[in-house]
Amino acid sequence: MVTFEELINLDTAKLTKAADGWSAISHRAHAYRERVDHEMVGKLGATQQGVAASAVLKDLDRLSKNYQYVHAEGGLIRTALQGLAEELAVPQRKLKHALEDAHGLGFTVKPNGSVEYPKTAATPAPLLPAPATPGGMPSLLKPESTPNPNEAKAQAIANRIGDALKEASEIDGRYARAIAKLSTDGDLNKTDWADVVRDIKDLRAAAGKHFPEGAIPRGKYPKENAEWWMSLSQAARDEYVALYPASIGALNGIPAPARDEANRVVLAEAQLDVNRQLEALVAREPKKQKRTRGEWGLTAEWMAWKAKKDRITGKLDGLEAIRERLSESGGVDGLPKAYLLGLDVSGDGHAIVANGNPDTAAHTAVYAPGTYSKLEGAEGDIRRMTRLWRESHGMPDSPEVSTITWIGYEAPQSIAPQAMHKSYAHNGAPVLNNFLEGLQVAQGGADKSHTTMIGHSYGSTLVGAASIKGDLAADDIVVAGSPGTLVSSADELDVGKDHVWSEKASDDNVPLGGKIAGLGGVKRVVVNGGPENGGYIDYIHAVPSDKEFGAHRMKVDTKGHSGYWDSGSVSLRNQAAVVTQRYELVESE
Repeated sequence: MVTFEELINLDTAKLTKAADGWSAISHRAHAYRERVDHEMVGKLGATQQGVAASAVLKDLDRLSKNYQYVHAEGGLIRTALQGLAEELAVPQRKLKHALEDAHGLGFTVKPNGSVEYPKTAATPAPLLPAPATPGGMPSLLKPESTPNPNEAKAQAIANRIGDALKEASEIDGRYARAIAKLSTDGDLNKTDWADVVRDIKDLRAAAGKHFPEGAIPRGKYPKENAEWWMSLSQAARDEYVALYPASIGALNGIPAPARDEANRVVLAEAQLDVNRQLEALVAREPKKQKRTRGEWGLTAEWMAWKAKKDRITGKLDGLEAIRERLSESGGVDGLPKAYLLGLDVSGDGHAIVANGNPDTAAHTAVYAPGTYSKLEGAEGDIRRMTRLWRESHGMPDSPEVSTITWIGYEAPQSIAPQAMHKSYAHNGAPVLNNFLEGLQVAQGGADKSHTTMIGHSYGSTLVGAASIKGDLAADDIVVAGSPGTLVSSADELDVGKDHVWSEKASDDNVPLGGKIAGLGGVKRVVVNGGPENGGYIDYIHAVPSDKEFGAHRMKVDTKGHSGYWDSGSVSLRNQAAVVTQRYELVESE
């Protein structure tokens, strides 16, 4: 229970100063983790091998995780102290206002909060005439008692004091419970991220009234998200990142560093959660085999269990691939810092990983993968964009580039029937458009960075669906192995015919399959001069690799449906030329 004297003498500035100190610790730990990841782990992994190097890398990985732990926990302590200071300031102001009013009325407030007031009324009550008796004269009577008007005023002030103390006690108790749990055993060899997850939940319960999740924009345009973010102080931004990392990390339009900081917490929490799912599933393994008609075979229950186990294991592999990329900066081939712009493990899982900061890059490339894309296969898609970054950055004058792996939509998970339907593209189009618009907002406008949208396989169908809406925030479109973009010609896409580029390997049969599935656009073709000259009119499902489609058809020297990003290939170099606007370097088919 907060006493009268404790509340009136509370120095909230001391709490704020302590919060600033923990904020400095948190930010310093964040900076140290980046140094470990980018200046030590990456470079050591690229230059050293052997048992000793592996042991050092293992220790550095632990050090990086410890710094991240300190960053997260320090941020939570800062949030608790800052929230406590700001919330207690409210009842303290109420108490002081009540004391000022009491002083103005000449009342005395005792150290226990009770209120004393003058016992005599300031104005005497008037004498009142009594009713006359029959046949008599009226007489003057005094009231039986004279009410003291100060009593009600004093009671009102006492009530205000009591309400302020009650409010302060509720706040103090709420934060005390959360702060008491912000502790660790100090064993740096077994830092448990579960501590952070629990502490976030506890602190939300304590500080959620002061930093409400409902204040975070939901379903808004990226510009509105950015305006909300810019309206906050840096301290308030830190609090929202600490309390609601998943919500902030998914907010299109705010700066990439803020999303990355939030999503690294989401990544650590996701790895913990999925690992727990796997452990729980392994503990419930059903009977593997049973004997039927004298022969042993796998049970249906075990096969279903194994399929679920494989899906969970695949998600863990994807999460680990993301974590590894985040620590590779400055290592192999001088990769830039990676930014985690989005992550969730719902459904097949989604992830958005950028090589380099897209907010400041002169050229940005966003890659949308196709059928079967999901969190499980994130490593391959991430590596494609690291190769494209190297090739693009290696162009004349070493342009500043950011290449982004965008596994952001529910992609088809089978060739038939899923990849033959347009619904996956139409459903994913608004999500892609919102992300691209968010990039543009964070960059400062459409003219701040040249953006190339790259669609592979069904990803190009998604790009087509997003583009035909007329609001694709991109300057160029590159498609590789496209089964169709839902339109019949390049000039129907939002960027204009001169900025549509296509690649197709000679043995890639996906474009033909797309025609059969009807993912192209119906195009009228005049054959042999038309009916007037003995020819005829034909209607085809045109895809970008068709000459009739009108896209720039680039030279391809790779094989198969997935070779377009092979290192050192003309296929990859052509994409890099488009990404960096060196169109004159593109080799045509």
